[in-house]
Amino acid sequence: MRIAESELIINADGSAFHIHLRPEELADNVILVGDPGRVDMVSEFLSDIEFRHASREFVSVTGKFNGKRITVLSTGIGTDNIDIVMNELDALANIDFITREVKKEHRTLTVLRIGTCGAIQPDIPIGSYIFSHISVGCDGLLNWYADREKISLMDMEEAFKKHVGWNKYLASPYFVRASQKLIDKFKDVTVKGVTISAGGFYGPQGRVLRLPLAMPDMVSKFESFRYGDYRITNFEMEGSALAGICAHLGHDAGTVCCAIANRYIGSSNPDYKALVRGLVKLCLEKLTE
Repeated sequence: MRIAESELIINADGSAFHIHLRPEELADNVILVGDPGRVDMVSEFLSDIEFRHASREFVSVTGKFNGKRITVLSTGIGTDNIDIVMNELDALANIDFITREVKKEHRTLTVLRIGTCGAIQPDIPIGSYIFSHISVGCDGLLNWYADREKISLMDMEEAFKKHVGWNKYLASPYFVRASQKLIDKFKDVTVKGVTISAGGFYGPQGRVLRLPLAMPDMVSKFESFRYGDYRITNFEMEGSALAGICAHLGHDAGTVCCAIANRYIGSSNPDYKALVRGLVKLCLEKLTE
């Protein structure tokens, strides 16, 4: 079936509408970062840089590390941008941009998001690298797609909503597991994470400035939730959409974040660039080993 021009918008140069990548420019291994400036940080580790594209918050390069081709792409902040980025990356991999038809052979991407986060457990120090074994979408994005229950941990969702006393006016949270391949690669060098992906930085993460919260005790309720040997470890803003969309589309995906704050003890480290640089190097080594 041919996909209409209104559904898949292709630029005049043959690139995907928002991210401005062409099919031949996409590597099988993809690193996503939120900050466009972080693309250049990752690029410092790469050789044989093929290009640099920039459009709005979407900056991209493709180069090599340890002889393997890697695409680095910034997404900006939020799961709504992940929805754009992952649908367009999948289109580049699995839709013929000439015929506008889905390719017969599926191409699987390995997509790793590298970010920063706030820990919510007292024993997770600032500077820790947390790999999200499970991402918790409090943003509602995945609920817009059919069959989301087939990729979600429904029993864990129900236990979480009951424990927290989930507000009926909020989008129902979803729990999605990362790619086992990536979990195995990072299990010995990261903290085992169950990560809240929030729909904002302030209220959705329990911060109060001048607006009160719909669930005033949400952070303490999140911190005290237990499901088997799982506990909520940290807040960030993109991982749930990445895990969910990639699970639907058949890609290997995961999120690893450097903790630059601890919400439980109220501390933060705004001078965290060296820590993130160390995480970038670790991720490149793990992806290409």
